[in-house]
Amino acid sequence: MYKNLEVAVTAWSAGSGWRADTLCRQAEAAQAMGFHSFWLPENHFGDNRSIPSPLTLLAAVAARTERIKLGTISYLLPIRHPLLAAEEVAVLDQLSNGRVILGLGRGYQDTVFKAFDVPASDKRKLFQANLDIMRRAWRGEPILEAGDDEPIYLAPLPVQRPYPPIWVAAFGPLALKQVAGLGLPYLASPIEPLATLEENYQSYHQLVSEAQLQPEGTIPVMRTIFITENAGLAARVGQALESSVPHSMRHKTAAVDEWAIVGDRHYARDKVCEYIDRLGVTHLIARGGLSGVDSAAQLQSHEYLLGVTSDL
Repeated sequence: MYKNLEVAVTAWSAGSGWRADTLCRQAEAAQAMGFHSFWLPENHFGDNRSIPSPLTLLAAVAARTERIKLGTISYLLPIRHPLLAAEEVAVLDQLSNGRVILGLGRGYQDTVFKAFDVPASDKRKLFQANLDIMRRAWRGEPILEAGDDEPIYLAPLPVQRPYPPIWVAAFGPLALKQVAGLGLPYLASPIEPLATLEENYQSYHQLVSEAQLQPEGTIPVMRTIFITENAGLAARVGQALESSVPHSMRHKTAAVDEWAIVGDRHYARDKVCEYIDRLGVTHLIARGGLSGVDSAAQLQSHEYLLGVTSDL
């Protein structure tokens, strides 16, 4: 019934930090199980599990995998020089032989903008300007044409032409409007409830139409997913997820079962079908790394997820 759904996973265990072997074993397992893609977020200034440079970690994964696509959940453009970012993305696409999916973001933490000396109020303007420069460079347009100097060009260029698929994370109406104005796929916050996502996608499609753009037809959704036949474990995971929502966002957040899929295989199947029916989801990214879930239980959940989605 739903033959176009691609299922992906995030890295699910940092252990005591992001060691190449730990990360690559997860990606190898995801590839062997048959997942479409393997995703890393970007975050700064936490502890040794922070991921300030997802492209660097994915370069290690590229060397240990052959087929699985490699995605960034929110590669922050406003804090980077656009040409350096364009070069690094192109190099990763070369290393992986064209397996990059570039999920972009603007950022939301004031401390990050302060640390990088970037005015938070300029993040949307910088995002737009930097992305424009990067896309022109990837298309092989001159980077610099000044006076009598010979023009220079980005090298190497990405394997995927003119550049890897670009998805944009968005949270809030202004961010959603910017994504729609670019005509790029929109990647929602993983803790927004399904009803909110439905409203957001209605708005997104309307804004894309008003901009007279042709949408790509890619609708990615990232959800926290844990499938188990152990009802007690499912209840404990749900409670841990509820407690994990930042205090500043709890008044905006619905019950866990409205933004996560935690339960047995029958429940998971019904929820995945609901997401497809209501949103038209084409790519489902399963978040891992849950409190109280060991590696064996996480891998079993992933196997259940593939079983559930293969039967749709």
